Amino acid sequence: MNEHNKMKNWLQSVWSFLKKPTAKYSLGTLLVVGFVAGIIFWGGFNTAMEMTNNETFCISCHEMRENVFEEYKDTVHYSNRTGVRATCPDCHVPKEWTYKVIRKIKATNELYHKALGSIDTPEKFEAKRLQLARHVWKTMKETDSRECRNCHDFKSMDYTEQGRRSMRSHEKGLEAGETCIDCHKGIAHSLPAMYEVDPSTAVGHE
Repeated sequence: MNEHNKMKNWLQSVWSFLKKPTAKYSLGTLLVVGFVAGIIFWGGFNTAMEMTNNETFCISCHEMRENVFEEYKDTVHYSNRTGVRATCPDCHVPKEWTYKVIRKIKATNELYHKALGSIDTPEKFEAKRLQLARHVWKTMKETDSRECRNCHDFKSMDYTEQGRRSMRSHEKGLEAGETCIDCHKGIAHSLPAMYEVDPSTAVGHE
């Protein structure tokens, strides 16, 4: 009985504290309003993030639509016998929430260059292609080709179904601790014209 009274008194004191008015509203009211506002903000934030996380949004600017998207349409990631397509965000936006938010924040730099018109013509884009490609390759190397591995993984490969060159390359890469982007730089977009390919490692579109 004594424990019951203690619990009852504690709950009453908590309730009294929550009802205690601030300058105008009780603390309990402020907490409830804050909680509801937080849910609304969180839902709106996630909705906005997902709206910017699809291929339609990615190619809504002509810089992407007229350059890299046209190249991508000629690759196996766009059209293949199985009908499974890897879209822009599948390769360029992490699926894990924390990394996705970081990527979205970094993408605000692209809005800045959109306003500047840094690559708003084919000529400007080609002039910066190598710089842009190296930035993406560096990021993919640092993450161990994380987005590639959402679909591809050394351990899941049936090497007997691969061509001899592909099989040797994948086995060599696995043993050397290499990652997808080490060899597959030209898998979804054209390589920069000034980029020199190492024939001993480049796999191209295989």
